Amino acid sequence: MENCLKILQKTSLLLSKYTSLFIIGVGIVTYWRPGLFDWISGNMSMWLLGIIMLSMGLSLSAEDFKILLARPLDILIGACAQYTVMPLLAYALVHLLHLNPGIACGLILVGCCPGGVTSNLMSYLCKGDVALSVGMTTASTILAPVLTPFLVLKLSGHGIEVDAWGMFRDILIVTIIPVSLGVC
Repeated sequence: MENCLKILQKTSLLLSKYTSLFIIGVGIVTYWRPGLFDWISGNMSMWLLGIIMLSMGLSLSAEDFKILLARPLDILIGACAQYTVMPLLAYALVHLLHLNPGIACGLILVGCCPGGVTSNLMSYLCKGDVALSVGMTTASTILAPVLTPFLVLKLSGHGIEVDAWGMFRDILIVTIIPVSLGVC
């Protein structure tokens, strides 16, 4: 197990050094040969996101989270912004552009969903506060089973069903367990 973690850590360091080139390269290959990535479907995408979060965890230390725990207001502000700014922007766009109901509901749904792995990756690439990004992603994702359906209903008038247990399981697999393993 320790050997696997060392290999993952070395791979993570290599990928983190050349992340931008790697992402651009994969994008170019995907554009010209999309069939090469047909194997990424269903649960596989969830596991790949978990690997990305593991690599984010490897870039953090327990000290980063101690500092973060001393700044709970930052997490609260981030979560509040996630569930106010984005949904209200989506709502404003729907009304400004006079979108049809189906597209309007979809745009509002996207606006009401929490940030994800990509925001953490961008924080890392920009040498931002990765611990804060991961903390905000975790907090907003934990709130998602309640706030996303509520906001979609209030802003679009259409309800959505959420599998709360399935979403919680996915949060564990994609975010909490991989980051925890990486930090250890």
